[in-house]
Amino acid sequence: MSVVRRERSSNRTVRRSGPLALGRQASFWVSAGVVVHTFWSSAAPAMTYQLYADEWRLTHTVTTGIFAIYPIVVVAVLILFGDISDHIGRRTTMLLGLCASLIGALLFAVAPDVLWLFAGRAFMGIGVGLTAGPSTAAMVEFSAEGQAKRAASVTAAAQAFGFTGALLLGGALTQYAPWPTHLSFWVLFALIGLLFAATWFLPRHVGGHASRRWRPKVSSLPPGLRPAFALASIAVTTAYTHGVLILSLGGQVARDLVGSPNALVNGAALSLFAITSGILGIVARDLRPRPAMMLGAIASSAGMGLLACSVAWHGLSIFLAATAVSGIGYSLLFLGGLALINSAVPAGHRGGVLSALYLSAYLSLGAVALILGAVATQRGLALAINLGAGIITLLSLATIGLIAMLGMSVNTPAIPSTADTARRLTDRPEE
Repeated sequence: MSVVRRERSSNRTVRRSGPLALGRQASFWVSAGVVVHTFWSSAAPAMTYQLYADEWRLTHTVTTGIFAIYPIVVVAVLILFGDISDHIGRRTTMLLGLCASLIGALLFAVAPDVLWLFAGRAFMGIGVGLTAGPSTAAMVEFSAEGQAKRAASVTAAAQAFGFTGALLLGGALTQYAPWPTHLSFWVLFALIGLLFAATWFLPRHVGGHASRRWRPKVSSLPPGLRPAFALASIAVTTAYTHGVLILSLGGQVARDLVGSPNALVNGAALSLFAITSGILGIVARDLRPRPAMMLGAIASSAGMGLLACSVAWHGLSIFLAATAVSGIGYSLLFLGGLALINSAVPAGHRGGVLSALYLSAYLSLGAVALILGAVATQRGLALAINLGAGIITLLSLATIGLIAMLGMSVNTPAIPSTADTARRLTDRPEE
């Protein structure tokens, strides 16, 4: 037996599927688990790119192409389906995305050649494209009243956990377990399966525009949100572009330029990025968006300088410092951008606006990956890393410049609307 409620002020319907539906707190953490999956899926092949290259004689262009097909597909999904969760509900959209991620993990687990890897990454891109915005929106909606900053902080920590799990577990299984190019993806397949089962029991929410028929279209921004969205977008895009250097080329940098042949050691080195990111996501949760993004851009630029030095001097200790400082920059940029959007966007547009935010980030990620892959193949890995560091530094400077242009207005959060307050009261677990 299901319970149906409609909020008159927001035209939002909330359905609960009887006693088996999860309460608000449990739903919050299941949604955080979906966020973990988006970054675990992204980082899962990071430790196996070099093995694929050795086994199938792949160039840097091909290995970065395997990485790049993922954000390219994410972008396509976000363009066509960015606001779908505002119409059919967060739960349904996340379930569809998790199904696609399951298929992607399975294709990697059984891949006999490189074409299967491209197909697997494409399905992972579909999965992340469908779940990134809805899972972030669900965390805000399942959090307590006025806890948008907490939702942003836990989102950043969940992303860091996904990164760390993929890099450490992937590195250990690649180095010491049998079937180094397959076993870690069977583990990922099992974890996504468990997450799908938990997501099935989320409350069924239908978005604020459910009365209108959904059709594929680019997400639009509510009036007055463009300045805040522009700043949040450049900050989150800068943060996500780190993924090219850390996930696509990081393992090969540690092995070829720094001289570390052990996959677990390399995974642990790269995981410093995620660990520092997760810690900062919790410690800096009370920072206002403007100083968080400003400090993040500065740290990001410093991290890129250290990365260039580690490549020039083949220094593992400098490489470790680069990944740690870059993780600080990533966390503050992402946390500030997400907190700014969470506090400003109306509930009925939240899924679409967050998807649009991720759209620009993944577009940059895919474009930069393809460029650096071509440069690494033609001119060498060192030049590609230096070029990538320069691009991220320029994006960081652009973030600082936009903060200065917009001034203090970016720190002013929107006052929750009556509709948003009514939604939060309705979303509380039933006794």
